[in-house]
Amino acid sequence: MSLPLAHYRPVFAAPGTLTFTLAGLLGRLALAMYGVSVVVLIADRRGSYALAGAVSAVGVLAGAALLPMLGRLVDRLGQARVAVPAVLATALPTGALLLCVRTGAPDWTLFLCWVLSGSSPNLGGMARARWAHLHRADAAVLHRANALEQSLDELCFMAGPVLGMVLCTALAPEAGLLAAWALGTVGTLLFAAQRGTEPPLAAPAQPASAARSLIGTRGFPALLAGFLAAGVLFGSQEVTTLAYTDALGRQSAGGVLLALVAAGSCASGLAFGAIRPRRPVAVRLALGAGAMAALMLLPLAAGRSGAGVLVLGAALLAAGSGTAPTMISGMTLVQELLPQHRLNEAMALAVAAILVGISTGATLGGALVQHTGPGTGYVLPFAAAVLALLAALPAALRAARKS
Repeated sequence: MSLPLAHYRPVFAAPGTLTFTLAGLLGRLALAMYGVSVVVLIADRRGSYALAGAVSAVGVLAGAALLPMLGRLVDRLGQARVAVPAVLATALPTGALLLCVRTGAPDWTLFLCWVLSGSSPNLGGMARARWAHLHRADAAVLHRANALEQSLDELCFMAGPVLGMVLCTALAPEAGLLAAWALGTVGTLLFAAQRGTEPPLAAPAQPASAARSLIGTRGFPALLAGFLAAGVLFGSQEVTTLAYTDALGRQSAGGVLLALVAAGSCASGLAFGAIRPRRPVAVRLALGAGAMAALMLLPLAAGRSGAGVLVLGAALLAAGSGTAPTMISGMTLVQELLPQHRLNEAMALAVAAILVGISTGATLGGALVQHTGPGTGYVLPFAAAVLALLAALPAALRAARKS
């Protein structure tokens, strides 16, 4: 691992980059803790996984709707001026949720509190906007920065659910959510304090263009469709894996298998970032999506054949390696397609598409595994990967003809 990591030294050449990266890591770890912490809290205190899952899903959708609005404000006002009040605003509804759960308040209050607590800023998007500002003149270093960001995302989504679960079960059902809020708040405040690396505000050339939807940018709708498909893959793969291990009587192995997916993605992301890109980014995105679709055949085959947990774990580890290169290229293409003064909003739209896809994939995946045999549910993440490939192909073909 030391050889690939040596390639990342130029990423941190600018003063303050390591500090904002570590601060953002805290905030993203908190984001990865929220889902499992809320589910365990409500399921334990209210005795209903159905209610817990519904509250969590509504919160994800509310966050997806709010993220682009916050991103637009960040582009207009600056990262620190938006991130600080936004994260502090989560304190009251988060505390109210804990109180409502504990005191037996009506179910609708849980939905309301969790929806209102969804104003946490998109630290991953803001970090990528900083990298785009710092390394816009050097495509190779920017590629490595985006690879690092994706690998850190995967690291957080390996550690976050485990940490949340441990806190909820070892201390108290409320401990996971409290720790997530504290980490998220501290991480965001530290991130916002790094003003030296914050991108300067850039006024658009024409006032009318500020009101124009980013959806009108050529290539961006297809890119968002690809992110949506990737989200469906993530959500359906998670539900299918948990259902598969539960059917085998190995429910505790589900978390380990999902961690293997993230581990494969993290490792491939670091390796991909260490390679100097030679093809256009749109072509890299299509190749990544194609590899992701091909690799998703492995867990489908393992699940359908009833090969067992060990073989499925190896298949998921390999399948996960196709995710990071695809997401890295997708985020790089966002930076390439969209103007710098709209970049935070564009990143937020991309993350929102992923979140909607995750919620959709979890719902569809749950329905599929409910009515089919164990392992059949892996058809859905494979199909989602194929859709991501189809969304990426037109831009890749245009880029290949130009190069």
